[in-house]
Amino acid sequence: MVSTHKIAILGASGYTGAELVRLIALHPGMEVVALTADRKAGQSMGQVYPHLRHLDLPQLCRIEDVDFSGVDLVFCALPHAMTQEIVKDLPENLKIVDISADFRLEDPAEYEKWYGHVHYAPEMQKEAVYGLTEFYRDEIKGARLVAGTGCNAATGQFALRPLLRAGVIDPDGIIIDMFCGVSGAGRAAKEAMLHSEVSEGTNPYGLPVHRHTAEFDQEFSKDAGREVKVIFTPHLMPANRGILATVHVKGDAGEIHAALSQAYENEPFIVVLPMGEAPATRHVRGSNFCHIGVVADRVDGHVRVFAALDNLTKGSSGQAIQNANLMLGLPETMGLEQAPLFP
Repeated sequence: MVSTHKIAILGASGYTGAELVRLIALHPGMEVVALTADRKAGQSMGQVYPHLRHLDLPQLCRIEDVDFSGVDLVFCALPHAMTQEIVKDLPENLKIVDISADFRLEDPAEYEKWYGHVHYAPEMQKEAVYGLTEFYRDEIKGARLVAGTGCNAATGQFALRPLLRAGVIDPDGIIIDMFCGVSGAGRAAKEAMLHSEVSEGTNPYGLPVHRHTAEFDQEFSKDAGREVKVIFTPHLMPANRGILATVHVKGDAGEIHAALSQAYENEPFIVVLPMGEAPATRHVRGSNFCHIGVVADRVDGHVRVFAALDNLTKGSSGQAIQNANLMLGLPETMGLEQAPLFP
């Protein structure tokens, strides 16, 4: 018998909140006992998301109305900055998985630089564990607070971290071109996200420097043992879900493929494709899988590494549940082994 842990989701009316509900609905070790959404408090989850109306869920409420005494773990799917102010007042025995950017950067000064305001909970930042599960598994198991990665940042790191650690690529001159679906921008109404603005076109955004670059700088420099600064350009693509990274590196394609294959050999959610095969977002849609491919360039010494994942699942809510499983002593893959949706 698997013990059932009581779960609260703060900010359940956003895309990542809805994805958490969808996944936890079939999770044998978790039960949702509280859902918050300030602007939609008083409504049911089925009213906000009709695709979830078949589920028996608590009514949406305000955060101040939640009784946390019976809650084991909280997922925070709140806007940036809000999480810092909320979580510092939560009970100390409560485990927290944050999906926002509020605790991703270890240095509060770097957070202020990239996000434009002071860090409101610097003491909690000291205990936060970066939530890229495959690289911080042991630390996550004993953590109280886990900081989920950016979806773009996760995709690029899956492609590059084993290569920097193995020393099989040149750390200088790495170029990352990222293509992300519209849901990566969240559910809030934005003119640039209207169907007529997005469909039938693709465009770069977050220029000249996207905030997720800070995560790349922080994590890649650790792996290489020296400062690493990549060139990163995100692009908005006319799709609801999915991220595809095309990473340009210098090295030997065979060594790069071997390093990735060895690093992810026993990882349940990372699939390294046969040499010369590139992944597609449609093959990971709705799943917690990440597919990685390696293709040698026609120019000797240049290699392209590709990574594809679903930004709402492996890039966000699925990753959050993977981390929560570890924090609660559950099997890491529990509730996350659904096959991708296709077509």
